Amino acid sequence: MSIFDLSRLRNLHVVGVGGPGMSAIAIALAEMGHTVSGSDIREQAALERVRAAGVQVHVGHSRDVVHGRDAITYSTAIPEANIERAEAVATGIPALHRSGMLAAICAQAKSIGVAGTHGKTSTASMLMLILAHAGWRPSFIIGGDVTDMGTGAQWTGGEWLVVEADESDGSHLELPLHATILTNVEADFLDFYGSFEAMVDGFDRYLGQIDGPKVLCLDDPICAGLASRNGALTYGTSPDADFIASNIRPGNGTVTFDVEHAGGVLGSVALPLRGLHNVCNATGALAMAVAIGVSFEAAAAALAKFGGVARRFDLRGLDDGVTFVDDYAHLPAEIAAVLAAARGSGDGWHRVVAVFQPNRFNRMATMSADYRDAFIDADVVVLTDIYASGTAPIPGVTGKLVVNAVLDAHPSSTMVWMPRRDDLVDYLARTLRAGDVCISMGCGDISTLPDEVQLQRASIRERRSA
Repeated sequence: MSIFDLSRLRNLHVVGVGGPGMSAIAIALAEMGHTVSGSDIREQAALERVRAAGVQVHVGHSRDVVHGRDAITYSTAIPEANIERAEAVATGIPALHRSGMLAAICAQAKSIGVAGTHGKTSTASMLMLILAHAGWRPSFIIGGDVTDMGTGAQWTGGEWLVVEADESDGSHLELPLHATILTNVEADFLDFYGSFEAMVDGFDRYLGQIDGPKVLCLDDPICAGLASRNGALTYGTSPDADFIASNIRPGNGTVTFDVEHAGGVLGSVALPLRGLHNVCNATGALAMAVAIGVSFEAAAAALAKFGGVARRFDLRGLDDGVTFVDDYAHLPAEIAAVLAAARGSGDGWHRVVAVFQPNRFNRMATMSADYRDAFIDADVVVLTDIYASGTAPIPGVTGKLVVNAVLDAHPSSTMVWMPRRDDLVDYLARTLRAGDVCISMGCGDISTLPDEVQLQRASIRERRSA
């Protein structure tokens, strides 16, 4: 497949520019020097950052905005009937899927893809900051805002690019990459792949296309098989890994661990994050960095300063002794990792209260039973109804399926089913108590819940004191 040429300056348009993936692409294109416009159906906070990068933003869609462009790009969420996409096709303007434009950007640098069902954003962010600390001036296109940078994309003009390689729609297979990290492989997006086996085959083909270093997590059984077949370096807590995270010591919201390699200890890493999953993410980023020539000392120093990623164990407030945390976790392994991190963090929380908003009707129709063991480290689990994320409702498919799956496996669990948002906010405001940590999880509008609950708690206190 031919790759669109970005080696000369172009006039480009991004449809759906407010989305996290598309806004990152728009920012990178603008910083490369291209003339970039974009459109979205409504005003939102992300558009201000896009405008600040020099992108001309249109609110609402119009056929006129694609005229005179060298190409447009769109995501899977944009249908063929979208008037801008249709106008481009009708007038002979190249219309590139997001993966095509991302491939064009990757072709302009030595690109390292970070792939996997979860952990991509954190691992890519860690790798980018390691390379930056080492003075390599990496560009990056990442699905979440890196706290240290205040953005999810930047084009520096340096030799290296760190990019998330997204498997949700097969985009990872289109990218011309020099190297990759693969964090894990868990069943998801089966509506696209048709089966888990087909998804694994996609990752196998992805790895087969890459000639440079391939770094895979040996703790994940699917990755272990893929690593063996593709001659990859491995990392994890397994003693058989090439880069081993050992002597792991959590405490007070941080974790310190040693890294073993080639029969010796390279040194220690003090990571200002919670959880074994972040230890693995950091070890993967460090392994790749060392594989391409960064010293262990530089990598460890960068990781010690890592500020995290938006919506990854994001501390959102302390209200009358209750700690509020928000996290993007929405798959079973992600949820289990976040709750285990809270349970073993050393912060001394008395109760872990998990609030989960399931995402996508088609995902819950096929995967709801997989959540049965995801909440074992929570004292109280509160389930909301499903956030559609553009998927059509399916009769009988609600968040109650997850409730039933958990209770069938763990009948003594404290489960609360709160499908209505107002009821959810009021319940949490009245029942959370000092010493609790309340962790909201999901990739829908659950991200605003900590603020809503804290406002409700303040309102209740005002009424009581009146």
